[in-house]
Amino acid sequence: MSDTREPEAKRRGSVGSKTPERSVRFESLSGIPIKALYTPADLTGKSYEERLGAPGEYPFTRGVYPTMYRGRPWTMRMFAGFGCPEDTNARFKYLLAQGQTGLSTAFDMPALMGYDADHPRARGEVGKEGVSISTLDDFERLFADIPLGEVTTSMTINCTASVALAMYLVVAEKQGVAWDRVGGTMQNDMLKEFIAQKEWICPPEPAVRIVTDMIEFTSKHVPRFNPVSISGYHIREAGSTAVQELAFTLADGLAYVDAALARGLDVDSFAPRLSFFFDIHNDFFEEIAKLRAARRMWARFMKERFGAKKPESMRLRTHTQTAGVSATAQQPLNNVARVAIQALAAVLGGAQSLHTNSYDETWALPTEDAVTVALRTQQIIAEETGVALTIDPLGGSYYLEKLTDQMEEAALGYVRTIDAMGGMIRAIDAGYPQKEIADAAYRYQLMDDRGEKVVVGVNKYVMKEERPINFLKIDETVELEQIEKVRRFKASRDARRVERRLAQLADACTNGQNLMPVLIDAVRDYASLGEVADVYRRVFGLYREPIIF
Repeated sequence: MSDTREPEAKRRGSVGSKTPERSVRFESLSGIPIKALYTPADLTGKSYEERLGAPGEYPFTRGVYPTMYRGRPWTMRMFAGFGCPEDTNARFKYLLAQGQTGLSTAFDMPALMGYDADHPRARGEVGKEGVSISTLDDFERLFADIPLGEVTTSMTINCTASVALAMYLVVAEKQGVAWDRVGGTMQNDMLKEFIAQKEWICPPEPAVRIVTDMIEFTSKHVPRFNPVSISGYHIREAGSTAVQELAFTLADGLAYVDAALARGLDVDSFAPRLSFFFDIHNDFFEEIAKLRAARRMWARFMKERFGAKKPESMRLRTHTQTAGVSATAQQPLNNVARVAIQALAAVLGGAQSLHTNSYDETWALPTEDAVTVALRTQQIIAEETGVALTIDPLGGSYYLEKLTDQMEEAALGYVRTIDAMGGMIRAIDAGYPQKEIADAAYRYQLMDDRGEKVVVGVNKYVMKEERPINFLKIDETVELEQIEKVRRFKASRDARRVERRLAQLADACTNGQNLMPVLIDAVRDYASLGEVADVYRRVFGLYREPIIF
């Protein structure tokens, strides 16, 4: 029998001599060289079980559940939040009526930074980039007629996530929903804030302490809730490569596990509720490989580094979102195509949840028409393409499996460097991940500027005249009305009771007590988001970022 495994050069020789390769960079966006052809020879050294295994089984490369989308499709969770609580509540109801299967809440900049709508620093930003939330009354209006025992809610909020969780749980109480029925996810990833998004109040140590309090509290009292969504999305949006996103996200996760273990928690008591959040960018196969490598790496870390016993503790469950940074203001309808391809990569990569960006988000918060197209994109992938009929349909591809291995190897190099520095907090103090991301962003921008990386409609296929699009504008009266509502609410409270609750919270901050029970009591007595943040600022101090060159 003749050997059909001819050398690659011989197989390609005649074609290669007639059609020379184009003079472009044959590499992934992370800079991984891409060969012309992949064969079984590229996949030596590991058995099928070590590299892949069965879906729902260690190391979870092929998916975290045995049936994946044959059992249930991914959660279609469109990001929504603008104006006052009533505006966003109406958008929630519209999306649920259109077939969305989970809520996702965007908060405005004052809420994200710990300021009430009536604070001078909030002026001009109230309701502009998300919904304005200052008080329990705002939360009640935001979730009016939304059954919190039936709908899961994701909340994109970090340094004030503890306040948002407390308010959400009190609203559930008022609806008569027991905490053990409340499901959802709080982003709450403070480490990535220091690395990439830059929305913080206090320094890393107390910030991680608050996250750990929430992990401990939810593991005991809100078992269906994910207390932290360890987020690579913002790391990627800040300019990292896919490899850096993978590495720094998992390193953040390791830091949270270390903190919870130092608290005395058993790893299997909290690890099953840790969740992740990844960006899905333009490089189709690299993004699929990234999600597969992430699952395998996390499973091995949890089993080998932390001694986890439950399979649930080793599962990396992830939300995904198409890459906002890849969208263009020029020829914005092109973003529909970008989003569709990125969404397909998320599904082929085995995501548990997906948000698809709207084509007009480079201009403003999405219009109802634009967000409908984004949701329909997911529904078309789920219902019409057939990609959900079998599990991990690209598994076994020589190219994809080799790329998965290469991404894992490169990301492990970063993790080892961070471990040698003493962990992620020490690495942040030294400015290590921040500098790596800044350097990667600079290299990418140079390729864009030089035309080495094509951006359709921006540096190639440019149109001299473009038709304007309609985009969402927030009326200026929204801010004035919201400020007045917050002022009236505060004036109606028992001020002495609020002051007593805030003093109790300050004591808990200093004596090491878990903050969540005290914070829930404070919210029940109508302490505001900004007032709680002021306690954090006063007790823990403000963080100042190291200067990175």
